[in-house]
Amino acid sequence: MSEIKEKELKDRYTKVSSILVTQPKPTDDKSPYYGLAEKYKLKIDFRPFIEIKALDFKEFKKQKIEILAHSAVIFTSRNAVDNFFRLCAEGRIEVPAEMKYFCISEQTANYLQKYIVIRKRKIFVGQKTAKDLEEILKKHKNEFYLYPCSNIRKEEIPLFLKDNGFKFSEAVIYETVPSDLSDLAEVNYDIIAFFSPSGINSLFTNFPEFKQNKTRIAAFGPTTAKAVKDAGLILDIEAPLPNAPSMTGALELYIKKANNIK
Repeated sequence: MSEIKEKELKDRYTKVSSILVTQPKPTDDKSPYYGLAEKYKLKIDFRPFIEIKALDFKEFKKQKIEILAHSAVIFTSRNAVDNFFRLCAEGRIEVPAEMKYFCISEQTANYLQKYIVIRKRKIFVGQKTAKDLEEILKKHKNEFYLYPCSNIRKEEIPLFLKDNGFKFSEAVIYETVPSDLSDLAEVNYDIIAFFSPSGINSLFTNFPEFKQNKTRIAAFGPTTAKAVKDAGLILDIEAPLPNAPSMTGALELYIKKANNIK
């Protein structure tokens, strides 16, 4: 980082009173965001910058993918789980008990119980990342995998399957689209916290002439941070950090410095 850049960021350490989190409002009363707001007397609002648009079965069929031709399904999110079983219901497709499920995390695997009896199915679970799941997939190379996903998705899983000669189909079953944020046109926040490149895209879709000015930008994850910089914005707060693995932790470190709290 150049000296000019460091000075520029230092000059932006002005008092923080309001934060916009570009995610749905937490349903848990013990969310760390509520604790942060109370501790530092902040106004924290929540507003999803992206929405999930489900593809109906008629739209899905245009991809010419037969769900029952596959022996295994790879799930990387709850949205994928919800929309997969929704499509099956719409298409009156009864998923056989023999179908295998490969889930990116324990959380995603547990979510399957909303639709199936977990103890009666073959479920394989990664620790948290795509890399973890790849190690499990290597042990099941003879399956015909279905990878249900959004129109915007990470590259790791499909690239791994392709590069290693797996038989698989990638099925777009829902779309990630920008939310309508027109009511925020005249509203300003000291910090806006982003969690995906799609959020940055939504910002400029809604406000093509957006000027950052004194608004601080926080980003979670390297791809989001890159999207911030690629959009010509100043990245003030980056998470996770070694001493702050969460967005709220990174925000708190910044607020302490900006608000001169010892």
